Amino acid sequence: MRRFWVFFFFILVLLGMNVVWAQDPIGQTTLQENPALPTDYVWILVCGFLVFFMQAGFAMVETGFCRVKNTTNLLSKNLVDFVVASLIFFAVGYGFLKGNDVGGFIGSGFWFLRGEAYDVGTYLDFFWQLVFCGTAATIVSGAVAERLKFSAYLVYTFFVSLFIYPVYAHWVWGGGWLAQLPFGLGHADFAGSGVVHAIGGMVGLAGAMVLGPRFGKYTKDGKPRAIPGHNMSLAALGTFILWFGWFGFNPGSTFSAHHLRIAVVAVNTNLAAAAGAFVTLLIMRAKTKRWDLGMALNGTLGGLVAVTAPCAWIEAWAAVVIGAIAGLLVVGGVYFLESKGIDDPVGAVSVHGINGLWGLISVGLFADGTYGLYSLEAPYVTGLFYGGGAGQLWAQLIGAGMVTLWGLGLGYVLFKVMDIIFGIRVSPEEELRGLDIQEHGTPAYPEFTHHRTFLAG
Repeated sequence: MRRFWVFFFFILVLLGMNVVWAQDPIGQTTLQENPALPTDYVWILVCGFLVFFMQAGFAMVETGFCRVKNTTNLLSKNLVDFVVASLIFFAVGYGFLKGNDVGGFIGSGFWFLRGEAYDVGTYLDFFWQLVFCGTAATIVSGAVAERLKFSAYLVYTFFVSLFIYPVYAHWVWGGGWLAQLPFGLGHADFAGSGVVHAIGGMVGLAGAMVLGPRFGKYTKDGKPRAIPGHNMSLAALGTFILWFGWFGFNPGSTFSAHHLRIAVVAVNTNLAAAAGAFVTLLIMRAKTKRWDLGMALNGTLGGLVAVTAPCAWIEAWAAVVIGAIAGLLVVGGVYFLESKGIDDPVGAVSVHGINGLWGLISVGLFADGTYGLYSLEAPYVTGLFYGGGAGQLWAQLIGAGMVTLWGLGLGYVLFKVMDIIFGIRVSPEEELRGLDIQEHGTPAYPEFTHHRTFLAG
């Protein structure tokens, strides 16, 4: 483990030296060139701040859905993934995403935001891409909750921010090969159902597979049983924070306040969330005779994830349909994964992985041909149901397949290699006692912990 960090530091030093030697003259975008810049900059930054605040939403959802003895651990992971992502994405990851295209596979340049990257426009774009990278990284913490070592999470976050997320994002948003597919207008993902959510969900699935289920998740005869979280208030608060943050996530992806399409994006985002929650409530009522708040919260998030890719290209009725199907997929995904022995404590794979794929596919079906490829100008993205033929759908299916192979494949290799080298799961004793004490020495609720220990002793 120590050798890894020494080697990484050595590489950063070399990259930094190379950047200084190759530094280009500083270029600045000016108000004379574009008087509308201040409005756009403020719009994008405010939306970026909202996306950053989604980190708090994820932290609340995950801690609420998990047990009290692991609260500090989950909060720590939601902190450290954005900390690590900020530094690694700044050093290398952003260059892999937005640097000069190399063979359609990866970007090169912009290291440490030096040289040609030292421009206010690049800084703005970096911040926007960073908060998306942090979101993709933090999704995984819920899928591997309550049994993954903190050190393993640090290494995972490093590689996701360095390579897994930026390279796939380059394929879609950096001019890479998926964006250049000869079907429709190439693979299209407006705000990241695939680039952000499916990547996070698939890497999370890989981690859950390698780790195995928590102690007590399955009975002796292999039947799954619920392990209730400790605080539904936190889970609900987190969901509302995420819902609020999504009004930055999706409308901000216009990257311009002058695209009045932002109103369409905001309405579609909200309708899909509502439809996902409502359908999930009805399904669980029919199945259990109870109004299941926890599943409804995930239904809300599933609708938000699914509409993230098509939100700018669809009509309002389509957003409702997409969100409703997302609710079905959340419930079905949770029960399917449990039946296969995969323990996902917060439903991250169903919400982000499965519905990320559904969001990509929905673009090829529901895009209405009134908005361009991240632009007001033609050509317009048109799906199968609006006379666009099957071309765009094929591009979306190829992208859905690739994000699954990339996220699940590299994620599985990453977690498996870490497990072989130093072991990624805490000891049985530590898992039963809770990760807060052994990993951090700080319980989230010391009075409760002391009281429980006193009664037990």
